[in-house]
Amino acid sequence: MHPDPAGLMIEPMHTLEELQFQNTYRRLPDAFYTPVVPTPLANPYLISVNPDAAALIGLDPKQMQRRDFVDYFSGKRALPGYEPLAMCYSGHQFGHYVPRLGDGRAILLGEVRGARTDKWDLHLKGAGLTPYSRQGDGRAVLRSTIREYLCGEAMHGLGIPTSRGLCIIGSDEEVHREKIETGAMLVRLAPSHVRFGTFEYFYYTNQFDHLRTLAEYVINQHYPWLVDAPKPALALFNEVVARTARLIAQWQVVGFAHGVMNTDNMSILGITLDYGPFGFLEHYEPGFICNHSDHQGRYAFDRQPDIGLFNLSCLAQAMLPLLSDVPEEAVDQAKAALALYQPALVEHYAQGMRAKLGLQQTMDEDQKLVADLLEILAINQVDYTRFFRALAGFAHPSIDGNAPLRDMFRDRTAYDAWADRYARRLDMEHSDTADRRQRMNHSNPKYILRNYLAEAAIRRAQEERDYSEITQLRELLSKPCEEQPGKERYAAEPPDWARHIEVSCSS
Repeated sequence: MHPDPAGLMIEPMHTLEELQFQNTYRRLPDAFYTPVVPTPLANPYLISVNPDAAALIGLDPKQMQRRDFVDYFSGKRALPGYEPLAMCYSGHQFGHYVPRLGDGRAILLGEVRGARTDKWDLHLKGAGLTPYSRQGDGRAVLRSTIREYLCGEAMHGLGIPTSRGLCIIGSDEEVHREKIETGAMLVRLAPSHVRFGTFEYFYYTNQFDHLRTLAEYVINQHYPWLVDAPKPALALFNEVVARTARLIAQWQVVGFAHGVMNTDNMSILGITLDYGPFGFLEHYEPGFICNHSDHQGRYAFDRQPDIGLFNLSCLAQAMLPLLSDVPEEAVDQAKAALALYQPALVEHYAQGMRAKLGLQQTMDEDQKLVADLLEILAINQVDYTRFFRALAGFAHPSIDGNAPLRDMFRDRTAYDAWADRYARRLDMEHSDTADRRQRMNHSNPKYILRNYLAEAAIRRAQEERDYSEITQLRELLSKPCEEQPGKERYAAEPPDWARHIEVSCSS
């Protein structure tokens, strides 16, 4: 590091050739992965770059302007230290165990040490066939690539752990989904791509030595403070339970539905991974199903907390041989760890909702205050994000001063009754209005990645080869709680056509 004129320490920025690769996953036994070379797209070109993600790996953003940048990140050329591989794993998909999944359209190019020594996987999504592609083509389409790229930045802006997108590379190569679309690649960054399903694979194939190796690898690389724990594997599982509870509580607070919470899409680090048919709530709908392919509503918004516990139970099953040599003892330890999930999730959720309401103290009536609010939001089909953003302007005792809030409800009497309780609750902790409003505007985003915003960027990219809206949204969503003059239209109510957008697993 070196000081800038202001005396601040500036992290060194590297050229592509100077990226520091350390491919620890490639050092694991062969059963963990298959070496595979990316299949380049035909005539690839750069669509969008993310300088914020580049900074994570110490890459000088100017390097993205190089003519050969696309070659390096589309699989045509290899950077020094590249050791590409497809990871092997299994998982429960829609509740059913699938014994062999793995990276069917993604390739781990390598691991790069960032400027602050943290490690990031460089994952190329849409990289072509691998041994795990099954009947797929190993490709990603531009539509899904744009959605994942933007949602990673949206979630990061909201303070929710997530993978990030370094860049999008496009092509005119045809890819067949529900219809013919153009192919694309996403260079994805994440501290790790180890999943619950990675553990399941070695458990269900009775490769318990590799299961132990995997746990030791995860601990050494990502939870080093657990190395000296009396029972490291149990400590690891407890940590994953806690992180998963916190993550899903954060999803529920902001109104995010993942759409495909299979165990192979659940990160061992508790980060949001594998964006597909996700969706943010618009009008508050507890049973919101964002995935058009989810015919039974397994992954509906209000079922996510329960699915989180189911997925952790699957991971617990896979880790039983590591917890104890005595089966009964291992089961008891797993159950005790799983019992921590619900209280942790409830507490994180309660904290998040108190922040959204501008409450600083914890009181017994808060849970019912929140539950009753959500009920009238649902009955009146009120926009979740817009309501909480507007609530910062709540004035009491004046009902007239709250006309913009009241007008969001068809049943204004129900709103008035709740608002009266809310005002009394604020009085109970002697809330300062100016301070409360500032805190609420910091906790309640003005901008979220609504499906219609992503769809507008996708259509412009597909039909006009205009990628400016992708950049506009990426920058907007990096600061979702800030007032951004001139961009108010992005916080407006969705247009009527937005109701007809459908996203599926191919999205």
